[in-house]
Amino acid sequence: MATQTLAERTEILAPTGLSPLLTTAQLMARYGVSNWTVNEWVKAGCPVEPTAFRGRRFDLAAVQAWMAERSEQRLTA
Repeated sequence: MATQTLAERTEILAPTGLSPLLTTAQLMARYGVSNWTVNEWVKAGCPVEPTAFRGRRFDLAAVQAWMAERSEQRLTA
């Protein structure tokens, strides 16, 4: 089976109301940041989805909402 892109997985899951979870590497690529940066985001409260195995997953919509909230807080501070 060929590897699906994030867009393909999103389209497949859309009718169920779910969204694909991203790995740390995928989140790093999405935002163009390092592993260290993602780790700092998690320490600062970035939402992480629990997994039954080693590693962590990120819901892109939840991460985007968290980042927007942080941006608002910075603007009002």
